[in-house]
Amino acid sequence: MATVAGTIRAHSTDMLRWLHSRISNGMLEAMNSLVQAAKVRARGYRTTDNYITMAYLVCGKLTFNLPT
Repeated sequence: MATVAGTIRAHSTDMLRWLHSRISNGMLEAMNSLVQAAKVRARGYRTTDNYITMAYLVCGKLTFNLPT
């Protein structure tokens, strides 16, 4: 019981914030998953700029209207 009470006390502001706003971090977790996948794809690139570019391309959901 003491452990549960300590956990609730430590996270009380976050729990109250969720009760007020009803916004979860699900979207953030989904983007984190996409960025981690981009990190695996960008493995072997020379600079971190390439990793950042790959993350933007994956998370940006860009559509390229290329001629076919």
